[in-house]
Amino acid sequence: MLVATATAALWIRSLFAVTMLFSIYSLLAASLFITLDAVDVAFTEAAVGAGISTVLVLTTLARTGYRQRLRAQSVALPMTVVIVTGAVLIWGTADMPRFGDPLAPVHQHVAPRYIEDSPHEIGMPNMVTSILASYRGFDTLGETAVIFTAGVGVLALLGIRRRAPTRAQSPEDASRPSESESEHG
Repeated sequence: MLVATATAALWIRSLFAVTMLFSIYSLLAASLFITLDAVDVAFTEAAVGAGISTVLVLTTLARTGYRQRLRAQSVALPMTVVIVTGAVLIWGTADMPRFGDPLAPVHQHVAPRYIEDSPHEIGMPNMVTSILASYRGFDTLGETAVIFTAGVGVLALLGIRRRAPTRAQSPEDASRPSESESEHG
């Protein structure tokens, strides 16, 4: 279903429909993470991928338009970049341990330490909560900073401006209270 959704998003020219397909893609990815017992990642994917990202893209589309303009440029360079990047990523995973391998380094060193020491070091009865709240606290803070920065960047790109004053004010007018303020205060 993930592949079908991504393929459909490539062929549709309505940016609104593509946004909805990417939202569906995020929800499908979240359900995949749930089946892999990564509920915290699934919750983040659903909230950020299907929630916040969809709202930001829809806001952008409301200001820019819902139709993609076709360009007469060649797709050779972007396709080459995507293929080379994909090949490098696949090559980079060649030396990873198999999925679920009990002899993987993470299962030999990190996991046993968390299981044995987190109740005494952190004092929380729930091991997942102790890992996310304490051991990975800086990581979570970093993720939050990235999401905040991305949101501020999108708002800056949208060019949200403050309202202009209704009449031109001189610096002296700005320091004096308006007529309505002086009547009430």
